[in-house]
Amino acid sequence: MAKIVSVEVLKVDLKPKVVRTDAVQSFECQETPMVRIRDADGVVGTGYSYTIGTGGSSVIKLLDDHLAPMLIGRDAADVEKLWRDMFYRVHATTVGAITSIAMAAVDTALWDLRARKANQPLHQVAGGAKHSIPLYYTEGGWLHLEQSQLVEEALRAKSLGFGGTKLKVGKPHVGEDVRRIAAVRDAVGGDWDVMTDANQGLSLDEAIRRARCFEPFDIAWFEEPIHADDVLAHQRLCASTTVPIAVGESMYSLSQFKDYLQSGACSIVQTDVGRIGGITPWLKVAHMAEAFNVPVCPHFLMEIHVALCCAVPNSRWLEYIPQLDLVTHSGMRVENGQAIPSHEPGLGIEWDWDKLEHHLVHRQLHS
Repeated sequence: MAKIVSVEVLKVDLKPKVVRTDAVQSFECQETPMVRIRDADGVVGTGYSYTIGTGGSSVIKLLDDHLAPMLIGRDAADVEKLWRDMFYRVHATTVGAITSIAMAAVDTALWDLRARKANQPLHQVAGGAKHSIPLYYTEGGWLHLEQSQLVEEALRAKSLGFGGTKLKVGKPHVGEDVRRIAAVRDAVGGDWDVMTDANQGLSLDEAIRRARCFEPFDIAWFEEPIHADDVLAHQRLCASTTVPIAVGESMYSLSQFKDYLQSGACSIVQTDVGRIGGITPWLKVAHMAEAFNVPVCPHFLMEIHVALCCAVPNSRWLEYIPQLDLVTHSGMRVENGQAIPSHEPGLGIEWDWDKLEHHLVHRQLHS
């Protein structure tokens, strides 16, 4: 493959379409670090990652000062080698969110370039396991919404063909969470999935208590109940409940997932391509989970995760949170509650560069 001749680093700020709150935080703004890699043949690969409102400027500084310059003159086909070289170039700051988010922007650009050069869509280049993935709905389950709104949004999602909805939990008393879950379950019936998400807001004893209270409602999973660093606590929680425990959006390395899977500390992995460091490690996590007979249900970034879900056999759900509509020509294709990956070469994201300019807050070209 041709050598890399330029790397452009950009930052785009996108406001959420709706208010998003959970047990520990609110989604203020999608800070979107972007990387465009051009090779000597004139082909350009575009990648991106994100924050939910803070740290984006630090990601950009890491890209501009350390990662982008080291790519010039390298062979863009050496995706695995470039990932490892980046990792060790900034080894003093790994493993961590800032570094993983920066590396993800580069790695997704390299995969976009690879797929474009091969004239194939990402889901085929990365594996080609399936042609669609079921969707569940998150935008109607935020913690600040009233119980009646949760019910209304769940019924609307069901009528649109979604296979389930996710409710944020973590109200001051477990009884409040139970009433909200019960209302939604009663409205949608027993043949439709309801997921829950505590966003790491609970202690172990409270997570055990709430899981026990959630069991009668046959929830599909209890997501991020405890801080993600505590593998042993998750192991104890898993042993105490029949509710599947989901983790992964707040993990930034392959070894963290290994520890969870080997310990039997989770039932579902939700690895996030923007936080694990890109497509290269995302695929490793997915295949490792497959070896443990554990499904993958990635967190956020549906526009790129749709292709990755269709690249691996053990994907089960794709989370529906549209965020790129402001800066793309067309949205993700949805049919009968299923997300369909693009068949165009590359990541399958049709960027609208004119619209993107209106949200641009940083641009620097390295050559």
